[in-house]
Amino acid sequence: MRILITGAQGQLGTELCHLLDEKNIEYVGTGSSDLDITDNKAVADYFNKYKPELVYHCAAFTAVDAAEEEPGKTTNQKVNVDGTKNIAEASEKIGATMVYISTDYVFDGKNEDMYTEDSIPNPQNEYGRAKLAGEKAVSEIMSKYYIIRTSWVFGEYGKNFVYTMLRLAETHDHLTVVNDQMGRPTWTRTLAEFMNYVVENNVPYGLYQLSNEGSCTWYEFAKEILKDKNIKIDPVTSDEYPQKAYRPRHSVMDLAKVENTGFEVINWQEALSSFLNNVN
Repeated sequence: MRILITGAQGQLGTELCHLLDEKNIEYVGTGSSDLDITDNKAVADYFNKYKPELVYHCAAFTAVDAAEEEPGKTTNQKVNVDGTKNIAEASEKIGATMVYISTDYVFDGKNEDMYTEDSIPNPQNEYGRAKLAGEKAVSEIMSKYYIIRTSWVFGEYGKNFVYTMLRLAETHDHLTVVNDQMGRPTWTRTLAEFMNYVVENNVPYGLYQLSNEGSCTWYEFAKEILKDKNIKIDPVTSDEYPQKAYRPRHSVMDLAKVENTGFEVINWQEALSSFLNNVN
């Protein structure tokens, strides 16, 4: 199968490349340095040349706070909306399947229960609005697609909350972390494995939500990350740690649809432990 990975140099894309390499699955390109997804003609020409049968669309603008103001706001729109539309149109034209990654930020975080795939989105920041528009483009344009919403992503290849906490612990003896935002951490390995799983097992096309099992606050996440470090961590409210972009207070997504496919989802503590063992 001819596979294209967009955003292959990013955190998730790199993880996916390593997974496919381990499985000896070849891909026709990564679209990292030689493909501008915001250029419609360039995308069309690229697809006509390589004719991928499967597209893992990992390319995204993920600077959530920067997306609230220019120039990040425009970049967010061009990459997450226009770029996704370009990839979707090119994929559909040649009959390719797409796996598209979205976010829990499509929700407003006001639901006390878990969000299902049928829950009504209501994004409260520019990043969430753009990713929801990307979802809409994929679902309206394409015949064969998987949209996978995920949250609180951490992994070996790139910047993430786990690395930030470990780095801060080297230079601080006291940290404060937000304790009124609840969600599900996601290891990039788990996400990459599910992206591969849906294709290999002919899972029905559509929208899925994938993270690791269990939920926590950022404070609880930090406590687990640094449990073996000699450091004091105190909880604070979101108001005490203001950010440009609104963060959902409760974005726990229901994983039942994923689990019903037969895919085994490990809990976030186990995922974190495996990750830390790999990088230490």
